[in-house]
Amino acid sequence: MTLPTNLSIINNVIACNTFQCSHNIDPEIKLNMFPFLLIIILSLSWRISASAQPAEEFLRCLSIRFHNSSSIAKLVYTHHNSSYFSVLKSSAQNFRFTTPSTSTPLAIVTPFHASHIQATVYCCRKHGLQVRTRSGGHDFEGLSYTTAYKVPFVVIDLVNLRSVQVNVEKATAWVESGATVGELYYEIARKSRTLAFPAGIGHTVGIGGQLSGGGLGSLFRKYGLASDNVIGARLIDAYGRILDKKLMGEDLFWAIRGGGGGSFGIVLAWKLKLVPVPANVTACTVSKTLEQNATKLVHQWQSIARKFPKEIQSSIAIARVNSSEDGKMTIQASYGSVFLGSIDELIPLMEEKFPELGLVKEDCLEMTWAESVLYSALSIIGLPLETLLNRTQKSALSQTFFKAKSDFVKQPISESGFEGLWPKFYEDEAKSAVMVLVAYGGKMDEIPETEYPYPHRAGNLYSILYVVNWEEEENKNSEKFMNWMRRVYSYMTPYVSKSPREAYVNYRDLDIGTNKVNDEKGSYTEGKVWGLKYFKNNFDRLVYVKTKVDPQNFFSHEQSIPPLS
Repeated sequence: MTLPTNLSIINNVIACNTFQCSHNIDPEIKLNMFPFLLIIILSLSWRISASAQPAEEFLRCLSIRFHNSSSIAKLVYTHHNSSYFSVLKSSAQNFRFTTPSTSTPLAIVTPFHASHIQATVYCCRKHGLQVRTRSGGHDFEGLSYTTAYKVPFVVIDLVNLRSVQVNVEKATAWVESGATVGELYYEIARKSRTLAFPAGIGHTVGIGGQLSGGGLGSLFRKYGLASDNVIGARLIDAYGRILDKKLMGEDLFWAIRGGGGGSFGIVLAWKLKLVPVPANVTACTVSKTLEQNATKLVHQWQSIARKFPKEIQSSIAIARVNSSEDGKMTIQASYGSVFLGSIDELIPLMEEKFPELGLVKEDCLEMTWAESVLYSALSIIGLPLETLLNRTQKSALSQTFFKAKSDFVKQPISESGFEGLWPKFYEDEAKSAVMVLVAYGGKMDEIPETEYPYPHRAGNLYSILYVVNWEEEENKNSEKFMNWMRRVYSYMTPYVSKSPREAYVNYRDLDIGTNKVNDEKGSYTEGKVWGLKYFKNNFDRLVYVKTKVDPQNFFSHEQSIPPLS
């Protein structure tokens, strides 16, 4: 007889524990199928063993390199550990990448010492595993703890490497990559009211990730980006060597300060230059709806804000709200600023520079610089400084489902351009969407775009961050929110930078291009598509550095810098 190949019969047999409950199958068919099914079952067993083998080999390698088998139980989590998924999700900030369909690592390593990272790098290289390095888990596309490539990988979670040492006399600090921005700020504030560091306002962001890609904050018009103020570092390279600033050389030290995380090595710690601030600064918020002339004010702000004194950081958050007057939906623009000075100094200055905004004393508060970070991030007055130590604080860009994109604007957008945008914020998907405009100018105009990998300097009026959020129960329809974001991004095309359309690497966006899947040598052609948008002409120098320090492309992900073949 002809051997049956009906998949439903085969599935029925396998599902019923080989032959024991396949009572509905003809005995002759069952007998003739036995050799065929045995091949299938053995094949399945081999595949299961093959998928488990890399993890077992990796753990065996680690046990030898750690020189202490008990360390593995404390530092390494696999799918067999009951704590595996809680550790994996502990600092995952975009819940889009915590669903059952998300690729998960073979193991999560939580090192306490540099030697643990060296061992992990060695064993991953030996067994052909990719590495993802996580400091705060804020990568917008989850690249620090997952992959879209469906390749075996290991996560090195730096949560236990987070010490902060502040030297007030020298105005410097050493901070390990696993510390958050908030932990750094807290330690600075604990020792001085008049020192600060120009990183971002998101206090749950890992400092390692932020410094790797730039770091915009309330002080960047005065002092530049966070990465501009790095003066030393210690890094583990693809060969497991620990390199300081001198050993890594000028090119590699240049590349790690803004060239994006996950490309050149794992930075253990950073030496930072702290900057002076007044004992008290001024934080202000003014909100205007469309009915209160918001469109005209946003249009005016574009040309004015970049000319403000360096001591003023100005931004606008645009979102849909319900009008307080009649409860109808409208668009609201909230003008936020932090000024390195007093209220009495700021009010006359704004009356001169931007009188149309109508800023008054009642819109402003004086507080320490560290307190202004919390106010800017959470819009709550009087929070204790210890809030900066909360690594799991929920915000608009953490512990939620979201998609984000970025742009840079070099010419003012017309009022009609904004008026064409507003209807998109009335769509159902935009109920939790926000668009943030951040004024440039000041110090950013003075730093040449080749000085550091981050090239978005002179010539920019402001940057834009677009974010759309949704709830867990809506995630099954996540594509409609993603499509809303893409429609907004498409609409903005005529109004933003061109050739290339620039983007900010710390606002990671895989829509703009990715590397080839599991390409050991990398692909300069694919990399250049997204690389020019993040780094402009600095991309080629980053490729040169990558080729020199990691020619085999050990440190790689969907948007890592590729080496030349």
